[in-house]
Amino acid sequence: MNIKEIKAQFPILSQQVNGHPLVYLDSAATSQKPIQVIEAIDEYYKKMNSNVHRGVHTLGTWATDAYEGAREKVRKFVNAKETAEIIFTRGTTTSLNMVATCYAREFLQEGDEIVTTIMEHHSNFIPWQQAAKVTGATFKFIPLQPDGTVSLEDVKKTITDKTKLVSIAYVSNVTGTIHPIKEIAEIAHAHGAVMCVDAAQGAPHLKVDVQDLDCDFLAFSGHKMAGPTGIGVLYGKRSFLEKMVPYEFGGEMIDFVELYDSTWKELPWKFEGGTPIIAGAVGLGAAIDFLQDIGMDEIERHEKQLVHYAMEQLSAVEGLTIYGPKERSGLVTFNLSDVHPHDLATVLDSYGIAVRAGHHCAQPLMKWLQVSATARASFYIYNTEEDIDALVKGLLKTKEYFGNVFLG
Repeated sequence: MNIKEIKAQFPILSQQVNGHPLVYLDSAATSQKPIQVIEAIDEYYKKMNSNVHRGVHTLGTWATDAYEGAREKVRKFVNAKETAEIIFTRGTTTSLNMVATCYAREFLQEGDEIVTTIMEHHSNFIPWQQAAKVTGATFKFIPLQPDGTVSLEDVKKTITDKTKLVSIAYVSNVTGTIHPIKEIAEIAHAHGAVMCVDAAQGAPHLKVDVQDLDCDFLAFSGHKMAGPTGIGVLYGKRSFLEKMVPYEFGGEMIDFVELYDSTWKELPWKFEGGTPIIAGAVGLGAAIDFLQDIGMDEIERHEKQLVHYAMEQLSAVEGLTIYGPKERSGLVTFNLSDVHPHDLATVLDSYGIAVRAGHHCAQPLMKWLQVSATARASFYIYNTEEDIDALVKGLLKTKEYFGNVFLG
């Protein structure tokens, strides 16, 4: 694939920041949007803006077709059996909270176990922590290896017959660790546990096949995969979704309402109360078209090449500490000695280089790493080796700047 041609389709990347060409290395927080996605949303509002499922007029029909057409694109993208298993949400956080509220809190009890790791994003940590408090279940963690990975032996030791739910990120947003989800799901199921996957960092970068992974739930966000903000997906096997109570009550999700009781629509609509995120779904559908035109295998190959180059170049910077395993997804988390990550990110920004600094919504992992914060450079389909070269030059200039400050 031609990266320069791909990059040209992202209007925001052609601008300058602080007098320098923008080098965007924060796609793990949110990716940029190609013109195709922007135009799809614009076309929806210009030509078919209407509510869905309710009206019989032409605009309502067009909007419904676009909305449900996007659901079918998502189904194919993750290889779900049917569109009934695809729930549109506000994002990964909402999707995981739906599982924690509508499944874990309803079906778990004292003596049961919820298993995760300490490297999870808070969105895949706090919902289970709080569900354990409410139900009396035990909250357990698969231990980490020194490089920030998990071993299947430790998975087998941690998951027991008391384990009722396992929830793990496909890819760590801090270390880039890619977890063996298929194998973990097999272990979980062997003990009768439910398998939930946080794919916020996985779906944008790896080919996702929920049937092959055999996960029971999987969550991801549109805005990290070239789509708009405010739209996400919860995949759930029909057998689980059917027995779960709705997450929100109101319009759109009801079948019949009586004075003292109500019944719900069939899947997936019983989980989509209120006016849904129609434009967001249309934009997500356009993003999926864009990614699949490139090919998820090609995207993974490109990012693997980039991260290998980045690891090689960054490892040569004296005083730089890189966190996580050698083999990883497309991000590198690091610290530069004697420079706070926020100061580092500020200096880099002065050169037009955008990186993330902070605890990355993963405070338990920061504690395990024995740091309060880190800097993170994350890559996507529009990034090049030249972007990494610019980052390295920026880091060297940062070292020079703070060296002069300390000497002065």
